[in-house]
Amino acid sequence: MSLKKAISEYIRSGESESQNLGLEIEHFIVDEEGTQIEFHEISELIDQVGHSLGAEIIYMDGYPVGYYTGEYSTSLEPSCQFEISINPYSDLNEIRSIYEEFREIWDPIFFERGYHFVTKGNLPNVELGEITPDDIPLSPKKRYKYMNEYFEKSGKYGKYMMRASASAQVSVDYRSEEDMVKKLRVLQKISPIFMIMMENKSQEESSLPGVEDKTHLLRTQEWDDLDPDRTGFVPHSLDDDFGYDRMADVVSHTPLILLTDDGVTIDVGHKSADDLVKENVFYKNELGEERKKRLIEHFMSMGFFHFRVKKYIEIRVADSVSIDKALGYVALIKGLIYSDDNLNVLDEELSEIDSIEAIQEAVEEIERYGYEAEIYDGLTAYQWAEHLISLASDELSETDKEYLENVRAVWSFSK
Repeated sequence: MSLKKAISEYIRSGESESQNLGLEIEHFIVDEEGTQIEFHEISELIDQVGHSLGAEIIYMDGYPVGYYTGEYSTSLEPSCQFEISINPYSDLNEIRSIYEEFREIWDPIFFERGYHFVTKGNLPNVELGEITPDDIPLSPKKRYKYMNEYFEKSGKYGKYMMRASASAQVSVDYRSEEDMVKKLRVLQKISPIFMIMMENKSQEESSLPGVEDKTHLLRTQEWDDLDPDRTGFVPHSLDDDFGYDRMADVVSHTPLILLTDDGVTIDVGHKSADDLVKENVFYKNELGEERKKRLIEHFMSMGFFHFRVKKYIEIRVADSVSIDKALGYVALIKGLIYSDDNLNVLDEELSEIDSIEAIQEAVEEIERYGYEAEIYDGLTAYQWAEHLISLASDELSETDKEYLENVRAVWSFSK
């Protein structure tokens, strides 16, 4: 089986009638001065806590960097941003309960050492100009060393992204190829509104160096100017023939920067998975299924688009936010994407947005003008936010509607 076919079949294997939602939140762990915890300290704590829970310890380059409990996993991002990834559930109360158990374990551990959790799109000390990303060390993983060297040449904000950004991510299921294509199409078109609704800054007028006219979506700006080969919206995803095979093309042709295989990480620079296959580096028919799966998942992980299609659709456009706001965001997505009526309504309303460039134009308007930006059909981002809230509310249970109010609080206050 060819690499492209293997990736396509991997995506197809995610088809499900479930309507689950996965949630990931990245946190900064900082002291009273806002300085992040160091790698070796948090790595040792992860090892201790993981063993005390009887969890599976996750290692990278010989270091404990996370654990898996069966309900959630933890991991460390490039500069010790501490992520929890909660297994997919349809019940938002279940997601909340798991997150609260995680915090009940870790809050006192960090407090005892003078640290606390912070959820922001960017590390406050960097956003406020008190330090620069150069003042923040990277974790001693080969993965991050190679990425850092690559991004120094590919864009302006690699250091900001790696050392000083944090996000909240939500994943949704798809029933079929057609369903995946429609959900991805609609999600990408409404994502500029998600971005401003879930913006989480430390200071209203802060901006990135050199772009003082863009005071919104700082984390999005960092990603968009990171590397055009792997960021932004999914290439070809609005084309008529987009599907599993075209998505597999995107994955197989994205430059990898690095290859992790059988526990070893090497620098491969601009070469793609397809290039490495042609060079007979790793991909052979006799590869075991588990190793093949790990390789495909690695290839997918090196595309940093606003959305990823794996065995689910991963939505990567929100800043890191508190659990209350995150669950409001999950409720919003649930009410929009798991309602066929709402999905069809939005697909029709946004049918004239037929290019990735048009979506990007909306993003850039919002970067300058926030909620007052005029985007689709001459409506402001504020009006679109109101519309999305209204649509979702009509489809949610009373319990989920209560969570939805946490999103309304975000954008009403911000306006």
